[in-house]
Amino acid sequence: MNQKIHLIYKRIPNRVLERYDELIADLGNIIVAKSRFYGMLALLYVNGVKVIENGYTMIYFAFIGRNYDVLKVYDREGNFKGLYVDVLAYTKRYGDTLEMLDLFLDIFIFPNGEAFLLDEDELEMALNYGLIDKETFDFAYKIANEIINAVKEKRFPPKIVWKYGLEGRE
Repeated sequence: MNQKIHLIYKRIPNRVLERYDELIADLGNIIVAKSRFYGMLALLYVNGVKVIENGYTMIYFAFIGRNYDVLKVYDREGNFKGLYVDVLAYTKRYGDTLEMLDLFLDIFIFPNGEAFLLDEDELEMALNYGLIDKETFDFAYKIANEIINAVKEKRFPPKIVWKYGLEGRE
């Protein structure tokens, strides 16, 4: 029987995704787990390339106390598509439960290292509709810009991301 990790992924104003994912590694402050994309209403294209659709597999890395997670994305044939990074208000752990609060902005990093900032319109809308304040808006951009700069300087993603793949530890 595979071990599971309970994920509670929150999105402002009141969207909650809750599921149990296959636990690959529990490293204390880093959780590595495996899941599939499902329930997506539209395919995700970045720079004209289809990078995520329902049925694709993700190996995700939750960094407790950090303001991001990293998803390694694989298509149905097991081909690595790139890294998807969520900008988060927080990542908390309570035993076998992870809780994250999404801050709208995302980053997709192609295998060649090219990075794209996504969903700026969603963050702008959240601010305009009063779902977040200016401080949260600025914080989300601060985290996203730090990650994009770290990608350019080859300091991101954390090395642990390359140690796990579809077959577990690589």
